[in-house]
Amino acid sequence: MTDATARPEDDRPGPDEQRDGALLAELSNDMVRMHKRYWGRGAVEAKSYLFDDFLLVMMRGGFTVAEESMIAHGHEAEVRAFRQLWQDDMTDELVAMVRARTGRRVVNYQSQVMFDPDVVLEIFMFGEDGSDEPASLAHPETGGLAGAVGAAARDVLREPPPPAEGRGGDPGRGRREDERRQGR
Repeated sequence: MTDATARPEDDRPGPDEQRDGALLAELSNDMVRMHKRYWGRGAVEAKSYLFDDFLLVMMRGGFTVAEESMIAHGHEAEVRAFRQLWQDDMTDELVAMVRARTGRRVVNYQSQVMFDPDVVLEIFMFGEDGSDEPASLAHPETGGLAGAVGAAARDVLREPPPPAEGRGGDPGRGRREDERRQGR
């Protein structure tokens, strides 16, 4: 016997899914801003996904003019190697950003650069505090944000990168004197 008053499941996200999507959108925004801060250019599209113990941040585009030139001349391996070197140096800052936003401990992090289409993937694995085990291996019943998605805001994607900081070298290197004076 069926209940005549039963309604089909509502496909609209509930409060938990909206909150989860907002958190992931903020992670997307944070990652775009960090790339703009250090590369001078950010992704044209970014989304974050959470599956069990993995946070995946997918960013399309965002290569510098120099990288695009190198890619056009067949130097993908060099672009990938340089990006990987940067990611290795930035691991602590990236992991701290994700932990601060999610409140979860990151036990592993990896980055991958792909070409045609141009995509950067940032992959974070969460674990239980005090353990190097992934959270779902430590406690199979953990749930949370599994399957949630959060896209970066259009205004974040469009905002210009911040002015270059003195960190890591001369921000004016490679520019003409008049460009330096004009802040370009």
